[in-house]
This record gives sequence, structure tokens and C-alpha cells, in this order.
Amino acid sequence: MVVFDKPHALTDAPLHYCPGCTHGIIHRLVAEAIDELGIEGKTIGVAPVGCSVMAYNYFACDMVQAAHGRAPAIATGVKRANPENIVFTYQGDGDLASIGMAETIHAATRGENITIIFVNNAIYGMTGGQMAPTSLPGQVTQTSPYGRDTKTAGFPIKVCELLSELEGAAYLERVAVNNVKNVKNAKKAIKKAFENQVNGKGFSLIEVVSTCPTNWGLTPLKALEWVDEKMIPYYPLGVYKDKTAEEEQK
Repeated sequence: MVVFDKPHALTDAPLHYCPGCTHGIIHRLVAEAIDELGIEGKTIGVAPVGCSVMAYNYFACDMVQAAHGRAPAIATGVKRANPENIVFTYQGDGDLASIGMAETIHAATRGENITIIFVNNAIYGMTGGQMAPTSLPGQVTQTSPYGRDTKTAGFPIKVCELLSELEGAAYLERVAVNNVKNVKNAKKAIKKAFENQVNGKGFSLIEVVSTCPTNWGLTPLKALEWVDEKMIPYYPLGVYKDKTAEEEQK
């Protein structure tokens, strides 16, 4: 009896990510949600620029490659042209919260019926570890060797909190994948974000607090601990907006 197997919505291509990077876990959770909802044949993913730029090699559904930061705009066009399809973007913090912030905000405020998977590892991973919009105060990066100074670099952008003020956003939740409990909660949130789109609920974004052992300069195990000790206290997990739940309570 098979008790654990690779999701059908993932290809057999070996992942290119660094040891200890949790992109692989998040890929699997997205694929599991697609499998369980039976939507692989009508799902279209939008790959970003960043560490997950080659996501088109890993998901078995149709994929589109977007220019840096433009995934929500591409997803909007795909969804409006093909409203019967399920459209998702998979983006890192540099792609979504920096160059793509305008696209993210406007897709949310319009209430576009798309699903966004936002991976927050507080650093630019692919390009060598520069400070990202989500880098923590005092965090050492290649471009903040003495730690992020909020007097000159400002404060980290908290995406879920920011978007929660927009009426168009339907569902926003921040999760993590650094332990079994958090992975299970992340799976539920990601699946719900896809279900919302299937049911026409509107814009859903799941922020996944992730690791970057290579650019954090930590072992994979220490990186998981750093998520608990540093990331989650600054980026609290939880639901930041759920229109469906709010309507049911009325």
C-alpha cells in the first residue's frame, strides 16, 4: 500500500535549490493542492524571476514565464482571457515585494480571481544575498554588512498586513514550513487559496516564511531555528483577511 508518493502535479525534474532551502517543500504543497482539487488540467502557473525562476520545469501544469515582478499582471491577463482556468503565481520577496509591489497591490485591490504563493526568506537569494524589502532590522546581508539600518533603509514590508487594508483582497494568510506543524498548516492555507479561486472568491495570497541557509550563512538545521527565533516574531503567522469567514459570521 502506497502511503507517500510524489504529487502528480510535480514533474520528475530534480530540483535545483540549495540544500536546506524550503522551496521544495512549498512546491510539493502547491502540487498536492492541485492534485487534491483535481485541477491540474486547467491550471496555469506563472513563474517569477528569482530562485524559483525555473518553476516551469517542476510543475506539470501549463506554465508562463513572467518578467521580473510582473507575475500578477501576467496572471491577471491569463485569467481574464481564460476565466475557466485556475491561475497562480509563485514569487519570492524580491520579485513580489520590491520590483513587483505595484502589480501585487493593484491585482489585490481589483480583486483579481487569482492565487499568489509568496515566498518570504528575507533576502535576495538568486543574485547573491543582497538586502530585500523583507530583510529584518539589523539583518546582515551582502549590501547591509553592518545590519539593516532602518534609519537609511527603512523598515521591512509586511505584505499580508499591507494588503489586508485593501477591500479587493479576499484571503490573506501567513504560514511557515520550518516544522511539521507549520507545514500542515501551510498545506491547508495553500489549498484554501486555490479553492477560493475555484469558487470565484477573488484575490488570495499565501505568504510562506521560508529559509535561505546559503545566504543566511547557516546550516539547514540552524536556518529552521532562525525562522522560529527571528522571522516569525517579526512576521507573525496567521490569517490576516478572510472575507468568506467574515461573511459567515454576520
